[in-house]
Amino acid sequence: MSMTRREALRGLMAVPLTGHGGVTRQTARESELIVCGWDEVFILALGEGPAPSHRKVWSWRAADSPEIAADMRPLFRTTDDCKPVDGGRRILISSSAGAVALIDRQTRRASFVARVTNAHSIEMLPGERIAAAASVSTAGSGNRIVVFDAAAKELASDELRSAHGAVWDESRGVLWALGGDVLRAYGVGAPGGSTTLDRRFEIALPDQGGHDLVPLPGSPRLFLSTERRCFYFDRDRRQLSPHDTLGDRPGIKCYNVHRSTGRVVYVQAEGSDWWAEHLHFAQPEGTLRLPGEHLYKARWV
Repeated sequence: MSMTRREALRGLMAVPLTGHGGVTRQTARESELIVCGWDEVFILALGEGPAPSHRKVWSWRAADSPEIAADMRPLFRTTDDCKPVDGGRRILISSSAGAVALIDRQTRRASFVARVTNAHSIEMLPGERIAAAASVSTAGSGNRIVVFDAAAKELASDELRSAHGAVWDESRGVLWALGGDVLRAYGVGAPGGSTTLDRRFEIALPDQGGHDLVPLPGSPRLFLSTERRCFYFDRDRRQLSPHDTLGDRPGIKCYNVHRSTGRVVYVQAEGSDWWAEHLHFAQPEGTLRLPGEHLYKARWV
């Protein structure tokens, strides 16, 4: 999609009805989905059914945040994760071009910005600390998990080849981190104290290329994808098992389950590209095509 057409679409998008903190009030039977993959992060209000109605209710590019210096804005040209925090009032964004940020939805201002080599995921930790996954790079700053404070000062890091996923586990008090061939659990230290990345547990992946890592609502299981397959990891039993429907599906870039409705969204790479033009749904089944987009991650608000 050309920039001209993108800007035109942006200008035509529905004006959001906002409540406290700029969170859009949804019409009946709509769910909000944050989507990223290129230089734009946007939110869709989705209807139900196999071919859900959709309208764009929010959009962000690095140039929308004056706190992001001009020389850093190109580092957000390939966004690859977009996680809501505080009920969707803030959004964590990572980009493989080399940066991460925390964006206020209402103002689009950045309260946190940091350079992270080949960043592939980002996660909020207790005490307003932020963890990021730095993936494959010939630079010494790649292939690791890194933790920052709210002022973007680096507090701790640990080597993790092809780091791709990060999930904070409040009930177990650990940070789960997905690498190219291993899943790890880290202790991070209490807020206000010394921040560490203390390896508590790890398990080898049965396939190469760890990619997405997300918790399943109301369950001890994590979903994780690799280059060719998808798995569940039971955090209580510490066991991996094939995913019941996507077990042998290659190229799954993201997977997310809506906390209230149980609807599943996932993105599968198309052809030889790392992106897709389609969002796939389950429970109920459905597909939504967004022509010209480079879709990579999708997260329910």
